[in-house]
Amino acid sequence: MEVLTKSREELKPLIEVDKRAVLLLSGGTDSTTLLYDLVSQGYEVKPISFIYGQRHKKEVQNALATCSKLGLGLEVVDISIFGQLAPSSLTSRGKDIPKGGYEDGNMRSTVVPNRNMVLLSIATSYALGLRIDNVFYAAHSGDHAIYPDCRPAFILALGKALKLCDYIRVNLETPYMYWEKSDIIRRGIGLGVDYSLTWSCYEGGEKACGKCGTCIERLEAFKKVGIKDPLEYKED
Repeated sequence: MEVLTKSREELKPLIEVDKRAVLLLSGGTDSTTLLYDLVSQGYEVKPISFIYGQRHKKEVQNALATCSKLGLGLEVVDISIFGQLAPSSLTSRGKDIPKGGYEDGNMRSTVVPNRNMVLLSIATSYALGLRIDNVFYAAHSGDHAIYPDCRPAFILALGKALKLCDYIRVNLETPYMYWEKSDIIRRGIGLGVDYSLTWSCYEGGEKACGKCGTCIERLEAFKKVGIKDPLEYKED
C-alpha cells in the first residue's frame, strides 16, 4: 500500500486558524485593549459599536478615534430605540447616575436589561454576513458582581447558542473573562494602547465625573498598575 506523506508546509493551509474577528468595541478601556491585542496577534479585526440610547455615547466617538488611529473602519449601529424598551439610569435622563463602587447595591440601576445579548446577537449577524466565525467580547471579572450578562454562566450559555444559530458555528471569545481590570490595563500598556482615547464614565459630560462606579473602578485599576490615568476628570 502506498503511503502518502506531506510536508509541514503542505499541511499548513489545513491547520491555519481563521485570523479574522468581529469585536464588540464600546470605546472603553477593556474592549480597546482587546482591539490592540487582536491586531498585535495578526487578526483582521472588524470592530462594531452601538448607539443604544446611552447618555455616555461619547464612548462611540472614542471608539472611532481609536479605530482611526489604528487605520481601521468601525461599523456603528444605531439602535437608540433599545434604550426606551429597556430603560436604566444609563439610558434615562430622568434618572441620576449612582455614585460609588460596583459593590454598592444602587449600581444595579445601571443595568440595561439584556443589553449584551442584543449587542452580541447583532455582532454575530454582522460576523455571519462577512463569513467570519469569531466574535470577541471584553467582559472581565470586575463586571460579574453587578451585570448578569457579563458573568461566565451567561457567556458560556450564549457561546453555545451562537454555535447553533446558523450554518456557520460562531465562536464567542472572551479572553479577559477572569481578568481584573488592572490586568487588562497592564496588558494594554505593553501593547501601547492610547488610553487617552478611551471613555468609561457613565455621565454624559465633557469630562469624566470620577465618582460613578465605572470611573472609580478605572481610577483604582490605573493606580494598581502604578501609572496615571490620562483621561481628564472633573475637579471637585
